[in-house]
Amino acid sequence: MLAIPRVVLALVAVVAIGQQLILHVGASYSAPNFFSYFTNLSNLFAAFVLLLSVFVGNEKSRDLVRYISTVNMTIVGLVFAVLLRDVDLGALLPWVNYMLHYVMPVAIVLDWLLRPPASRLRSESLFLAMAFPSAYLTYVILRGADTGWYPYPFLNPANVGGYGGVAMYACGIAAAFVLAALALLAVGNRLSDSKSLRARE
Repeated sequence: MLAIPRVVLALVAVVAIGQQLILHVGASYSAPNFFSYFTNLSNLFAAFVLLLSVFVGNEKSRDLVRYISTVNMTIVGLVFAVLLRDVDLGALLPWVNYMLHYVMPVAIVLDWLLRPPASRLRSESLFLAMAFPSAYLTYVILRGADTGWYPYPFLNPANVGGYGGVAMYACGIAAAFVLAALALLAVGNRLSDSKSLRARE
């Protein structure tokens, strides 16, 4: 039942990112900068996972990457709503903004709730969900120190009173990641248990 919506969402997300990339490069902006946005990376990963959910039958590995994608997209939506909604988005197309920051985060969370994991995910999944954002933050800070360019204003030391300010924002977002990961893991496992119980009855 979810196969068609998943494929449609994935394709529209890829088209949105592709159109924005064409506009970005056409305006002589840096392609590496474009792919340094957590939003773009997370949406591309989410599109890949949606297609994986349709065409790959290994439920155990599939559910783990679905969980990681859902955590990432939850933070994409929350950070945009709290920190970036009133920030000048430059040449970002309105429909692309709406798709990547509103539609996809909500859709990915709904997908997790409507189709919970086939079996309970282990607590170690939480640490796997933290791996990508941790690596991303390290990359952004190191690359920003080298190039002077940061994808988000709250990660730029010049905008937040130095690296101490960056650390405060990073800790706040890290806390949001952990809370979201814990909540999604708990809800997913509970729904999975309920589904298994109904199947046995």
